[in-house]
Amino acid sequence: MAVKDSPTSWVNEHIQKYVETNGAEGHEWRPGVHTLLLTTKGRKSGEMRRTALIYQPSGDDHVVVASQGGKPTHPAWYLNLEEEPVVDVQVAAEKFQARARTAGPDERDRLWKLMNEVWPAYTDYQQKTDREIPVVVLERIKG
Repeated sequence: MAVKDSPTSWVNEHIQKYVETNGAEGHEWRPGVHTLLLTTKGRKSGEMRRTALIYQPSGDDHVVVASQGGKPTHPAWYLNLEEEPVVDVQVAAEKFQARARTAGPDERDRLWKLMNEVWPAYTDYQQKTDREIPVVVLERIKG
């Protein structure tokens, strides 16, 4: 099935460079800021949709933030993974399936701090919105 990339032009360009170079270009988006590619199944369309997200490793897992720049609604990719939590992930040249879950209250604070270390703007984004910005844990599916 064909994958549809983000309709946001600069994100789309980033994804294309990432895919074409198998992560050699695009994995490090800015100095010290790394991105992964997340592919979710569209909850309405059923189409596979891909976006690039800043991430941090946490043990064997990868952590991303559903900030959408502090907009009042969750990003489409987050709504998609709530409906279907099995996702495809690419980190640099490595590709794998993961099960996505929203971090619970017991771990959210720690993971929020972890993500803010690499992208401090998340704090600003949270101040722009009344919604609690979800922190998402991508747990690799073994096998």
